[in-house]
Amino acid sequence: MTATLSVEGRIACVTGASSGLGRTIAQSLVRGGARVVSVARRKADWCDGTRSRAISADLSDLQGVPDIAAEVADVFGPPDILVNAAGINTRQPADEVTLDGWLTTLDLNLSVPFFLAQAMVPGMRDRGWGRILNFASLQSGRAFHGGIAYGASKGGIAQLTRAMAEAWSRDGIMANALAPGFFPTELTGPVFGDADLAARNAAQTCIGRNGRLDDITGPAMFLCSDASEYVTGQILYVDGGFTAK
Repeated sequence: MTATLSVEGRIACVTGASSGLGRTIAQSLVRGGARVVSVARRKADWCDGTRSRAISADLSDLQGVPDIAAEVADVFGPPDILVNAAGINTRQPADEVTLDGWLTTLDLNLSVPFFLAQAMVPGMRDRGWGRILNFASLQSGRAFHGGIAYGASKGGIAQLTRAMAEAWSRDGIMANALAPGFFPTELTGPVFGDADLAARNAAQTCIGRNGRLDDITGPAMFLCSDASEYVTGQILYVDGGFTAK
């Protein structure tokens, strides 16, 4: 059983790995035996230079995505695993959404995961094995105030994940997504900065608490390993039962 959850010898690229859930997953992949390339605007300060390397890049520039993919492949070789954890939430109410805010949100949250995957799929296909792990959200299926652009991008991620599975799983490439509940990260700073709101969110779960960073590790390792050999096109909600109530 332990062997099927191993990522020993795999090469992974994790975007948004300088902090939050991306960092947690990247570090768990390293502990599991993978070599990991972190890609984020802010260079990850935890990488050791041997089993993990950091690349500083502006992922919101779609024209630069092929070059970023090539730079990643130059570090340890073409990745077997891609984790698309980078994201943005402008939290603009519907009547105040700007064109710039809308396009930036859609580009970073939806377009980059596709084009980065598209650039890395050939290497995965050559080996007959690959894992793409996207980040969906509670807002992939539910509407939140101030989340119209973010929700549109995360609804898109759910369908993108299914479409990736249809396109590439016959080549041994499994595409799935995690949909986290409320975890304490930079992206959810405004939520956890309001103690009453954080408490209401915790009460909404079946477990009775908000997420801890380590809660994402098991689901991520499952979807990045051989254990998910027959799982593709799925959205796994890691939300303590928030969406069950």
